Amino acid sequence: MEFSQYPVNSLLYITNRPELVFTEGDGMWLTDHNGKRYLDYLQGWAVNCLGHSPQCMQDALATQSKKLINPSPAFYNEPSIALAALLTDNSCFDRVFFANSGAEANESAFKLARKWGKLNKNAAGENRYEIITFDHSFHGRTIAAMSASGKAGWDTIYAPQVSGFFKATLNDLDSVKKLITDKTVAVMLEPVQGEGGVIPASREFMQGLRALTKEHGVLLIVDEVQTGMGRTGELFGYQLSGITPDIMTLGKGIGGGVPLAAMLCREEVACFEPGDQGGTYNGNPLMTAVGIAVAQTLLAPGFLQSVKDKGAYLSAALLKLTEKHGLAGERGDGLLRALKLGSDIGPQIVEKARDLAPVGLLLNSPRPDLLRFMPALNVSYEEIDQMIDMLSGVLSDLKP
Repeated sequence: MEFSQYPVNSLLYITNRPELVFTEGDGMWLTDHNGKRYLDYLQGWAVNCLGHSPQCMQDALATQSKKLINPSPAFYNEPSIALAALLTDNSCFDRVFFANSGAEANESAFKLARKWGKLNKNAAGENRYEIITFDHSFHGRTIAAMSASGKAGWDTIYAPQVSGFFKATLNDLDSVKKLITDKTVAVMLEPVQGEGGVIPASREFMQGLRALTKEHGVLLIVDEVQTGMGRTGELFGYQLSGITPDIMTLGKGIGGGVPLAAMLCREEVACFEPGDQGGTYNGNPLMTAVGIAVAQTLLAPGFLQSVKDKGAYLSAALLKLTEKHGLAGERGDGLLRALKLGSDIGPQIVEKARDLAPVGLLLNSPRPDLLRFMPALNVSYEEIDQMIDMLSGVLSDLKP
């Protein structure tokens, strides 16, 4: 089938897309409209934590769709209650608010923090509302989430920004100290900056930041939209550092590919009142039933250890690739990793890998000098080897 037969002009232009239409997915593999298969190391930007169309999600959708899809968030439903309990039982948090996207979960965190700052005023009796975030961070595409993000150029696209967000430097505790004022209510960070280039916050920095925020009576918010739900080898990325945040946001992997997100908080921070927050689809049973299936899979004995093992295997394979092709190194946690290229050839690699025949390879280059790898958490060792071989061939073609 020719690509020209698809009426794609009806879609709003928001990004450059290749002329192919994906029609099927299974695990680490996608198939396009011409029947060509692709080994997928994007997985919807770390969304498909169990790969494409896993059986447990199919079963959850089919079963729940026959029972109850959406009774309205004005009422309790069984799957949302069960998923909330799974999340609190396996974290340091007490309360859960379900949302539909990571950006919406982050908006909820901003609102909760500012509401808490209104109830816990400074010594002068003023509301605390300022939130410190970090350069190169990414928190979503709503106006407030873009204002919180430290992505270059985002301060002017939809100016004026939402005020009250200030940027520190990741892994530099002094840069945070300099920004804390009597109006500061929270510090928010990603345990690993994904869009920024897969830059982990060091364990020492995370621990120092938790101590600093406690010293100043400031909330610590972890944006785990990308690092949460097993991506780092722990269920949540903050657990790598042995700290206890006040608020956490989840998205992407929590739904395994369906629109589901969450904002979690400790009991002493849970200060929303009726009418403060809501959403038509939030916590609907169809999506939360899928969330249960995903969470139960991740929590099965040995699963998270396998993520750690495969993360170490992928790291070692990328280091060998670095040595073979004279690249700049690799970094990351678990199965969220980056290959530092040493030059701006990322976009070329992405295009050449996708166009390989008979099988293509889907990669992501969030920065032109870097590739990011976000495979399904149940990727096989053979699929890691296959990706490395394919990428090595592309690098050989590009580098004399």
